[in-house]
Amino acid sequence: MYLRRIKFEDIDHESYFLWGPRQSGKSTLLRQMFPKSLYFDLLLSTEYRRLLNQPQLLRQQYLALSLKEQIDVQPIIIDEVQKIPELLNEVQWLIVNHNVRFILCGSSARKLRRGHGNLLGGRALRHQLHPLVNPEIPEFNLYHALNRGLLPKIYQSERYDGLLKAYISDYLKEEILEEALTRNISAFSQFLDVMSLSNGEIINYKNIARDCGVSAPTVKEYFQILVDTLLGYYVPAYTKTIKRRAIHAPKFFLFDLGVVNSLAKRGVLEQGSELFGKAFEHYILMELMAYSDYSEKKFSIRYWRSSSGVEVDFILGDSVAVEVKSTILVNSHHTKNIRALKEENLMNAYIVVSLDEKRRLTNEGIIIIPWKEFLSQLWRGEIV
Repeated sequence: MYLRRIKFEDIDHESYFLWGPRQSGKSTLLRQMFPKSLYFDLLLSTEYRRLLNQPQLLRQQYLALSLKEQIDVQPIIIDEVQKIPELLNEVQWLIVNHNVRFILCGSSARKLRRGHGNLLGGRALRHQLHPLVNPEIPEFNLYHALNRGLLPKIYQSERYDGLLKAYISDYLKEEILEEALTRNISAFSQFLDVMSLSNGEIINYKNIARDCGVSAPTVKEYFQILVDTLLGYYVPAYTKTIKRRAIHAPKFFLFDLGVVNSLAKRGVLEQGSELFGKAFEHYILMELMAYSDYSEKKFSIRYWRSSSGVEVDFILGDSVAVEVKSTILVNSHHTKNIRALKEENLMNAYIVVSLDEKRRLTNEGIIIIPWKEFLSQLWRGEIV
C-alpha cells in the first residue's frame, strides 16, 4: 500500500473533484482514506444503469438515511462521475440544500465540459492525482521507474511490459471509443505511436499529421484529447530572456514513462544511453508537476530554448532554472547551456540535477545536486 501525498485538507467543509488518469490509484486512495463513505462506482454496470435511468436515486438514497448515518457516510464518493453528467444536478442540489460533501472522481472532465455538464459552479475544489512519486515509494528504484513507469500496479509488477500494452489497448477502447472523443480510432492509434517518438520535444503538427495521414488541425485536436483526459501535458516556453531570442513553441510530454516506452517500443533503457537520459529528464518533470499540484503552490514549469539552439530543461516560476543530466559526473560541457541562461541574470538559483554522488557548487555559481537529494529538497519545499 502506497501512502499518497495528495491531501483533502478542507474535506470537513468542502466537496472535491478528483481527476486522474486510469489506474493512477484514485479508487484505492479514496477507499483507504474514507472507508465509511457512501460509494457509487459507475464502472459497475448495475450501478451505472440504475443511476443512468434514475439519477434521483442518489438524492433519495441519501435522504432515506438517519441524521447520524447522513453524517457518517460523508464525503459521498462517486467514481467515474463523467459517465453520467446528469448526476451532477442531484449533487449540486444536495450540496446547496443539505450541505452534503462529495468527492467526485473521474479520468476526464472533457465529456462534462463538451456536453455542458454541471461542474457545480465553483462549489467543489479540484485535485489531480498523478502517478506515483518518489516519497510515496519505499525503497524507490530509479531503474524500475524509468522502464516500467509509475502507475501503481505496473511499477510493482515483473510483467510490466504486458500490462502496459493492455493499458494502452484499454485506454483506446474505454477512454476514447466509449466516451466518443473521436470516431477514427485507427487514426488516433497511429497518432499515439507517432507522437510517442517525439515525446518531450517541440511539437511539429505538420510532420506528425503527415506521418499519421490526417490534417494538422486533427493532430491538434488529438493532442487536446490527451490533455483533457490527463494523459499528457504541454510544457510552454520561457520567453523572457533579452540577450538571446527565445523559441515560443511548446513541448509535449505523455503523463507516464512506461506508457511512452511501450508506445515508442523503446525496449529496456540502460544507463548511459540517449533514451535513458530523455527518460530521466521526463521523470524529474513528473516529480515537479506532482509537487506543484500537491503542494498547491501551482508554480509554472516551462523550458527555455534560444533560436540558436541553447536549451535549459525547466524554469520553475521565474526564479529557478533546472538542467537534468543523466551523467555520473557533471563537467563544464554539461553546464554550458545553463551558464548561457545565467548570463541573463534572471533567476535566483541555477541547478543541475544528475547522477553525481556529491553536491557541488561550480565557480560560476551553478549548484550540482544528486537526484535523490534534489527530490528530497523539492518535497520539503526547499527548491521552489
